[in-house]
Amino acid sequence: MDIPPLHPDTIEAVRQAVNIVDLVAEHVVLRKRGQEYVGCCPFHEEKTPSFTVSPLKGFYYCFGCGAGGNAIQFLMELQKRSFAEVVLDLAQRHQIPVRTLDSEQKQALQARLSLQEQLYEILAIATRFYEHALRQPVGQDAQDYLQRQRQLREETIQQFRLGYAPPGWQVLYTYLVEQKGYPPALVEQAGLILPRSNGDGYYDRFRDRLMIPIMDAQGRVVGFGGRTLRNQEPKYLNSPETLIFKKGQLLFGLDKARQAIAQRDQAIVVEGYFDVMVLHQAGFPQTVASLGTALSQAQIKLLLRYTESKQIILNFDADQAGQRAADRAIGEAADLAYRGDLRLRILTLPAGKDAADFFTGDEATLAAQQAAYQGLLDQAPLWLDWQIQTLVQQYDLEQGDQFQQASQALSELLAKLPNATLRSHYIHHCAELLGRHDSRLTLRIEEALRQQVRGHRWQGRSQKWQRPADYNLRQAAEEQLLRLYLHCGEYRPLIRQTLQARDIEFSFSHHRWLWRQILAIEEEHCAGRPAPDDPYNTEWPLHSPTEIGTPLTDLDLVSHLFDRLNEAEDASLLTPLLHLDETTASSLDRPKLVIQAAAAALERIAIEKRCRHLLQSWQETVALILSESPATEDLRRYLVLTNSDTEIDDISSVVPEGLQLLEQLRRDYYRDRKYLQQLDQQRCPSLGVIRDYS
Repeated sequence: MDIPPLHPDTIEAVRQAVNIVDLVAEHVVLRKRGQEYVGCCPFHEEKTPSFTVSPLKGFYYCFGCGAGGNAIQFLMELQKRSFAEVVLDLAQRHQIPVRTLDSEQKQALQARLSLQEQLYEILAIATRFYEHALRQPVGQDAQDYLQRQRQLREETIQQFRLGYAPPGWQVLYTYLVEQKGYPPALVEQAGLILPRSNGDGYYDRFRDRLMIPIMDAQGRVVGFGGRTLRNQEPKYLNSPETLIFKKGQLLFGLDKARQAIAQRDQAIVVEGYFDVMVLHQAGFPQTVASLGTALSQAQIKLLLRYTESKQIILNFDADQAGQRAADRAIGEAADLAYRGDLRLRILTLPAGKDAADFFTGDEATLAAQQAAYQGLLDQAPLWLDWQIQTLVQQYDLEQGDQFQQASQALSELLAKLPNATLRSHYIHHCAELLGRHDSRLTLRIEEALRQQVRGHRWQGRSQKWQRPADYNLRQAAEEQLLRLYLHCGEYRPLIRQTLQARDIEFSFSHHRWLWRQILAIEEEHCAGRPAPDDPYNTEWPLHSPTEIGTPLTDLDLVSHLFDRLNEAEDASLLTPLLHLDETTASSLDRPKLVIQAAAAALERIAIEKRCRHLLQSWQETVALILSESPATEDLRRYLVLTNSDTEIDDISSVVPEGLQLLEQLRRDYYRDRKYLQQLDQQRCPSLGVIRDYS
């Protein structure tokens, strides 16, 4: 296959997207050993595993035959395919847009790479210049600030390569341009000097400031943060965006934290440069900072390379400013946390303290401070739990209007959870908080909260989005659940839990009528015991009779329902569910399998309908935008529905609200598509079971 040269951005996007452990595990049986995975090498015959895969390094190696490389190299060697073929295949698998290079693009790329190397070189020289200036008499105030006010040890100062930019308008300019001979335009592109407003020469961007080098994950200096020592504004002056310095794709301290993040299986994200340095010095080297920006997808992906448990802890103040900072910093991590792809936790410090203030630098108290901070790390709640706790604390639940406001706010929050099981768990948790652990009140609040959450979610009940095949599959799945509930009493708690956890309702009117009758019959026989709508209550009498009456699992629902059939409009459709023939009786042989498959099928139908609704909404929004804005190349590229990280801020002549709506539609669509894959794993190979028994 003749494949044109691929653009480096496409190759890099593929490398970022591929998880080498998951890819190799498709071809090799792997088992975890420490930080790595081991298995038998696929490139030569062996009985004792000598083949290792390192998720931290993104690398595989065989100690037997010497084969090694990254994920792309693995498929090239295993499948005997070219580099371009493997990259194209992986790009399609991960829905990454493919870009190629023509001859002009090749030349432009070579020029860009050459420019990047020159910028790295200039910034490295500037870093050494600032380090040297810090050790001179002119840098004494900066040294005092670091050692006395910030209480940084000499080894920490050297580790982070801190320096000082001397006062004067052309100190660095003179060194780099006049002594080292670098072109002024190149030094300007590195973000170190600025042209004078009258066009007559240049002046230094950083003057009389403590200089903090910002490095990429490979340890190359790509920019600086300059902290004033004289109460000047701004307090921190950062490098501008350049070819190699993009704040949304960098994390301060990551080059030094990578190994610790992998070893401790967690990353701590703080607000400031000194928070990172103090925590590293105090024994928490898994700490990074997000350079004052909200966490972007690119930054999250950087961190998730090194933590197997996908655990990121945000460390902010406990006061209102700290809470606002946490909300702001979460950024694009929210979608990943809602989907469960990221274990995002919030560590709150005593009000008025940041991470740098927590450690005094006093060696006598350091051990106690380390233990206290570690305790806060261990107790840090998940982001969603933190949100719920913070939200509830804002209201006086004794006041009726505030109670309603709290309930409304919680339902809006929970409606964002795409996973029905997780959503059901948190609905119950929030009901307990609002009900203040009154079991009867909690049950009523839980049902009301569940209805509110449904009201905030698009449930896909409109027949407009239903396919003909959905009707038969839904009918068969609902019948299976009802039949099992009627004839297999011991599985009633499991069915109830499944319906609640997945937020499933019966859609056919005669099925809804039958379910209401079942609930009424069980309520009549509950005799003051925990309500059957509460699947979490361990007091449900599952097996043995009590002095109060027959356990609900032993209740003969069929006999009671026959007495009520004359009230049903569609009695003829319900009678087959009350009787078992040879075919339907066979479905009782594997009840757990059928419950899982039927529930997954019902949930999948609803999600598929939602996806069709989202696609239609996308098309309508695209048509509206194109009718109001010129169809530029940038706009047309963005309007293609792909699972990409295209920025929307730099597309001009388009109403921002329209682009924001598209962004939300795209996230919702691909979030649901991913959840459909999870449902398929639960559903297959059980769909045949449902159809065979229908």
